[in-house]
Order: sequence, then C-alpha cells, then structure tokens
Amino acid sequence: MRIAVWLPGCALLAGCVAATRSLPPSAAEFVALPLPPSTSYKSIFSFGTSNGSDPYAGMIELNGMLYGTTASGGANGVGTIFKITTAGAEKVIYSFKNSPDGNNPYAHLTPVHGMLYGTTLYGGPASCGTVFRVTTGGAEKVLHAFKGSADGCNPYAALIDVGGELYGTTDVDGANGMGTVFKITTAGVEKVLYAFKGGSNDGGNPQAGLIDVKGTLFGTTYGGGPDGDGTVFKVTTSGVEKMLHAFKGGDGKNPACVLLAVNGSLYGTTLGGGAKGLGTVFVVGTSGAEKVLHSFGQGSDGAAPEFDGLTNVNATLYGVTEKGGTRANGTVFKITTSGKESVLYRFQGANDGDSPHGLLTNVKGELFGTTTYGGSGGAGTVYTIAP
Repeated sequence: MRIAVWLPGCALLAGCVAATRSLPPSAAEFVALPLPPSTSYKSIFSFGTSNGSDPYAGMIELNGMLYGTTASGGANGVGTIFKITTAGAEKVIYSFKNSPDGNNPYAHLTPVHGMLYGTTLYGGPASCGTVFRVTTGGAEKVLHAFKGSADGCNPYAALIDVGGELYGTTDVDGANGMGTVFKITTAGVEKVLYAFKGGSNDGGNPQAGLIDVKGTLFGTTYGGGPDGDGTVFKVTTSGVEKMLHAFKGGDGKNPACVLLAVNGSLYGTTLGGGAKGLGTVFVVGTSGAEKVLHSFGQGSDGAAPEFDGLTNVNATLYGVTEKGGTRANGTVFKITTSGKESVLYRFQGANDGDSPHGLLTNVKGELFGTTTYGGSGGAGTVYTIAP
C-alpha cells in the first residue's frame, strides 16, 4: 500500500505536500515476541521539543563527540543541530529558522577540516532545501539554496567529501523532474552533474547519498527502472551516469539507502520487496550483478530497513529496520556478508524509542544510533548497543 510519511516541515509550510513511500501491506501486523536475550541496549537521551525532536538521521563522531540533526523541534520548531557525549549529555548548537535559512534536516552531517556540512530538505527562498555548514560551536551559514526546476529540489541525503568537493543528490526536479546529482565546493559554488530521467532506462528520485569507490560515485534511486522499483547507478565526478541494476520487486523494491563498500562489493537495503514484501539486504558488484542476502519477514524479524544504510564492524554489517519486532517499532539487526541475519534488539516504543532510521555509528566498539519517535519525551532517542 502507499502511505503518507509525515514530514515535520509540512505543518509549517504553506502548500507543502507530505512525501509518500511504499510500505509493505503487512508491515504493522506483527506478533508480540520477547526481546533477544542478554541485550546490551541502553537509551542514553530522550528528545523533547526545545532540545530538538524527530531525529531522522544517524550521528557522526568528531573528536570524541557525537553530532547529529533533528528534523523538527528547537527554538523555531523546524529542526536542530545537536551534539551529545557518549554518556548522554546533549546540547543544541543551532536551531534552524526556516526561509531564508534551511529547515527540516533529514541527513547526517559530513565533517571536512573540522567543519560540519549538511543539507536541509526544505527552506531557502524556493522552499527546496539548502546546503549549509556549521562550526562545532554552532556558527551556521547557508552555502546554497536550491531553486527547483533545473537546479533540483529537496535533498534528503547527506553529502560526501571527494577531494575537497562535496557531492549529493536531490529527490526531485532537475531537467527531467526526477532528481539530480550535484557537486558543491566548500565555498558554496554548486553545479548539477546529472539529471535523472526515470522511466525504463534510468533511475529516478534518489533519496540516498553517494559513496566513492576509487573515484567513481555509486548510489541508489528510490524509483525508476523498467518496473519503477528503483535502481543502483554509478556516475563519474564529471557527470557520466550509468544504471547498473534495476530492482524487480522480488529482489527488492525502493532502495533509500546509502551503499556500503566491503571488499569490492556494495551492500545496501531496500524498503520493500523481497520474498515477503518487507524489504531486503542485498549485495551488488560494481558491474551490476545483484544478489539478495536476506528478505525480512514478520514477527521476530524486522521490516522496512532504511534510511542511512549499513555499518561495517569487522566484516559484519549492522543496520536498523523502521518496522517489525515486538510491537512494529523497529529493530537493530546484524548480518554477515554471506547473509546470516539475526536481531539484536526490538524496540518497544514508549520508553526506549520507536522507528529507527539512521546510520549506526561505531565509537570504540559501541554502536550509537537514534530513533525518530518514542522515548520519555515522545520525540525520539539516542541509544547505544554493543555489536
């Protein structure tokens, strides 16, 4: 079925339309099951309103401190940048202000020479989102405000640093209305490298960021391809793009993940599709040969893995699912590169968190993550779990 996903900025922006994503028809039909034994999960912080709410992305570690974003909340209700210690002491370092500033950041931050760079989904004069930078002390500057049309609109994803230039994607607009790949200097000079065409021969609507493999960028598109189920693509830093794999439903559907390179292969997740329609973990070669490693199922397993992708810890991959588990509040899972999967934790919602989306961050052998909802404040959590 097709459901609306609430985007916090939609309550504040005139004419804003909620994004839609395909969730499996049975994603909410889960049987209550016990937690995995001897879990090492711990919730270390619960968001409220003034200190940010609804963290959609994972965090990055810089000099022992974790930095992240919340999609709403803060002084102006349209999102924040925060820092938090590994013990759970949190501080908002910047609150977004809406136009002409950005608002509603959905992506994690990218450190470059001690500065943090990121994107906002909305905000700017055209309400199409922005690229910004911020110091660790909270001094923020908008580097580029997307204009829509040929320039692209609504960057969901984080940026990647390649040789001192930043590369990213926009979900919509561009010359063909199906999203873009762009590059931007740290001074704010932006250029569209590629505009997706959608249809049978190209991807469309990239909601994930890019990875760099030996100077070539690889990514996923949420839609496009012969079946409209999304693609894996590669693109050069000069803008020459090629579709490598088109999903067909049974092998996954609607990837919204950043790919992860491990030993020459690319690993990722799809939000839907697979044997039970509840999402997959897949591996794809840089030439495009794809294989499903795991299809998520009901009950004890997770469902709908998104948004930030997988984390590699000693050749075992760790990730989260938005749904599934004990009360359909999501899970933390691990999977080997050969496809052996197990659930580490099933979220309960009220106190420990609900609907994890973001990348897990490895800090000295502990994994740190966020949930978008739940916790004592009802607005999401920061948690830690041992791999």
